[in-house]
Amino acid sequence: MARPKSTPTRAPRKPDSPPPPPPTWDERLIKSLMPYRVELAGGAVFMAAALLFLALLSLPDEGCPGVPICVFRELFGWGVYPLLLTVMAAGVHLTLRTVGRPYHIRASQVIGFELILLTLLPLTFIFTQSTLPDAYLGRGGGLLGWALSAPLLDFFGPVLTGIFYLCLLIWGICLMAQVSWNDVLLALNNLSNRLWRLSQELSPPTQPRIVTSRPKPARTATSPPPSAGVPPPQVNLRPVVIEEESSQGDTAVSSPHRNKRLPPYTLLEESHFAPLSDDEIEEKKRIIEETLAHFGLIGKVSQVQRGPAITQFGVEPGYLEKPGPDGGIKQHKVRIGQIASLQKDLALALAAQRLRIQAPVPGQGVVGIEVPNSEISLVRLRPLVESEPFQALKTPLAVAMGRDVSGHPIAVDLAKMPHLLVAGTTGSGKSVCMNALIACLVFNNTPEDLHLIMIDPKKVELIRFNGLPHLIGKVEVEADRAVGVLRWLTAEMDRRYELFSQVNARNLSGYNRKAGRQPERPKLPHIAVFIDELADLMHTYPGDVERTLCRLAQMARATGIHLVVATQRPSTDVITGLIKANFPARLSFAVASSIDSRVILDTVGAEQLLGKGDMLFLAPDAAGPARIQGVFMSDNEVEVIVNFWRQNLPADYKPIAAPWESLIAKYALLDETDSLLEQAIELAQKYDTLSSSFLQRRLRIGYPRAARIMEHLYEMGLVEDPKEGGKTRKTTVSEEDDPLQDIISNQGN
Repeated sequence: MARPKSTPTRAPRKPDSPPPPPPTWDERLIKSLMPYRVELAGGAVFMAAALLFLALLSLPDEGCPGVPICVFRELFGWGVYPLLLTVMAAGVHLTLRTVGRPYHIRASQVIGFELILLTLLPLTFIFTQSTLPDAYLGRGGGLLGWALSAPLLDFFGPVLTGIFYLCLLIWGICLMAQVSWNDVLLALNNLSNRLWRLSQELSPPTQPRIVTSRPKPARTATSPPPSAGVPPPQVNLRPVVIEEESSQGDTAVSSPHRNKRLPPYTLLEESHFAPLSDDEIEEKKRIIEETLAHFGLIGKVSQVQRGPAITQFGVEPGYLEKPGPDGGIKQHKVRIGQIASLQKDLALALAAQRLRIQAPVPGQGVVGIEVPNSEISLVRLRPLVESEPFQALKTPLAVAMGRDVSGHPIAVDLAKMPHLLVAGTTGSGKSVCMNALIACLVFNNTPEDLHLIMIDPKKVELIRFNGLPHLIGKVEVEADRAVGVLRWLTAEMDRRYELFSQVNARNLSGYNRKAGRQPERPKLPHIAVFIDELADLMHTYPGDVERTLCRLAQMARATGIHLVVATQRPSTDVITGLIKANFPARLSFAVASSIDSRVILDTVGAEQLLGKGDMLFLAPDAAGPARIQGVFMSDNEVEVIVNFWRQNLPADYKPIAAPWESLIAKYALLDETDSLLEQAIELAQKYDTLSSSFLQRRLRIGYPRAARIMEHLYEMGLVEDPKEGGKTRKTTVSEEDDPLQDIISNQGN
């Protein structure tokens, strides 16, 4: 008889745990309000401060004994009201923290406001001559004002105590207005300069600034005095405004906030330019107007601007009377193109070597005729760096360019250009200009704030700066090493961008500001790169130089890397379209032809320059080029600057080693073997076995070249000897190894 199947016994099922009870209404309310707890706290602070403010307004002024709220008025006096208003504003600020606000409050501004309030309380107690009973009634700054002023009054008296708190009050106002100590000193300097100029204007002038057509006799050097009985010759003078050199903004501005380690301005030489005299100006003005009249054009010289190298005569076109279609006489304005077409005729009449016409002068209703002076005055660096326009830049990368046609000092910020392209023939002043730019940078920056890289294929200009502590390595004079320097610069740029991403910074200043709060992150200096001759590099390594220069010009601005590139041959094969597109700031000295002028400036005019520092500067934000007489730097000044830094180095100073040596050696090794060897090494690090056919497919090359690369890998010890009957070789290098660096190190040893 079959036995029935036994059913397996199951373990008793545990009863399910009861579901959690639903949250109560107060728990749901608290949970829904938690995201807005800061806003609710701000609203509560605002309501409490507002109620307390209204309650204090309703209390009597003569005191309120027994009322707890009155303690606030007894403690702070009149200061309780602005204090409560501040608390109310803070409550509104917290309540609206998620709303976009057009203002931004800094912690220093809050500290400044509190400092103002705390200093006004004792000052009120001092000036009102209050007593302790008055303080209990909330007068004279209250008890807090009495506590802050009474001890100092006993020791120093009211005068010194008042001066002390007035200084604290000014400090609080500066903190609240975000005004630094340097801004205060600069404002005081500017005020003193304006007062000095006002006194000069109110004093009797030594020379007339405006020559009018009043019937006043004009004396010359050869004319006898009026007492001699000979009537002086009469000169018919038209209205002409002559701008004097005394009003060119060339007033020296001291820099009390200047770092003591920086070189003093007294190391540089002084100079003063001598513009044309009034007699010479009147003679040239007469020749210009008569020459225009000979060709049937009406024009009047309405203004004159005297500079160190040229004098610009502003000609205002007149009107010509011509018969109209109806037989009447109509006036027609003289076209500026008619005046510009007389350039050679005006140069002949004025006996000028070269004459340039600016038609029209930007921002003015005149045609500028630029006539060379009989003597060109030197423009030195010291008056420019001490001038108000240079000091007003307030940037470590400020550079002095020279003086414009009216004698004004011209200074620009290298960080805003952000790169500069310089062109000019030999002897036009190109290298002297670069020396002046370098001198400006080392005058205003310590080696910790600025690093310099110089490339001088001519081997005669920039090598004088060897020994500067700002210089990385030495001045590079070989073309192959210059390419390695540019490659290192691109790698340094990429490294800096990686550091910026780690701290969420957009540029160098933002990174340094955040790195100052993190001791483990060192600050990064600015890097200024000077290349004295681009044509030699472009002819030797055209592809590498153009590619690296364009990449640096496109992306290196935010990382604090700025380029100053000069060439004496501004042709299209040197200054290519890509280079021009990435160098918006350009500077041209005298060039050989108008074609070269168009290449560098996109307009003619540079072929008419005089040389010896005469240049056209095209700023990135300017509508056209401006004519400037460049700075002259003598060899003695360069030596003095370099010697100053050499003699004032700290005892533990170590020169900055060139970090591109290993990169240059690496590319030199690749050039000696095969340019694809580096990619083959990466494949050897990634795969366990290699073969010639595998390299042929991955590198897209022919079999003979792939076989040669395989032999190079075997000579370097990166692959084993092939087995008999097989073509696959086993690799002996991992991804963590750097075979090229090991070979370079072994060669150095």
